[in-house]
Amino acid sequence: MPAGEAHRALPRGPHGLSREQVELSQRARLLQAATEAVAELGYVKTTVADILARAGVSRATFYQLFRDKEDCFIAAYQLNAQFVAAAMSAELAQVRAAGDLEPLQRLEHVLDVFLSALRSAPALARVFLVEVYAAGPVAIEQRRVSMEAFADIIAETHKGERGVLGTAPSQRFAAQAFVGAVSALVTNAIGVGEPDELLRLRDPLMELAAQITKK
Repeated sequence: MPAGEAHRALPRGPHGLSREQVELSQRARLLQAATEAVAELGYVKTTVADILARAGVSRATFYQLFRDKEDCFIAAYQLNAQFVAAAMSAELAQVRAAGDLEPLQRLEHVLDVFLSALRSAPALARVFLVEVYAAGPVAIEQRRVSMEAFADIIAETHKGERGVLGTAPSQRFAAQAFVGAVSALVTNAIGVGEPDELLRLRDPLMELAAQITKK
């Protein structure tokens, strides 16, 4: 579940939940709160107190679960990146099962999932595309890891096919080049507050993919 989805506070008094269930609920609320706080205030201005106020969790509990603000932010980033990657992978599995689409059509389906996910949650997109750079080298490395996972999915759309994206060793570089273009364009659109521009990027990006995949 992405950090941006709502998590309810535990009821006061006896609730019949195990300690593990309580900690999972508290962690989920803190991840959501960190995302919301950074979206509103920016990473630099966000404090642990801002996160606690939104999560309804004690400071002692926060430090039982996370080392500091950075640790909490990176955990939120990982959760949301995994959620988007899972959605793209699920879409790819579905179109592969259909068996009647060309590689570029499979790529278009996966790209559409990515762009639509960012368009549907522009504040969340800003946190993880723009504010991540203010969170320091560990967070930036996590962003790189998530982009590598994105490249894996893009390469998978052409697995076993002829052409640049389907042929090793050029496959990996071609997928990385395409993801780099996508990342730059979507980050620019979100950074200047134009989330509606995201879906308009699909066609030119697919034209780029067609050029990359030419034999």
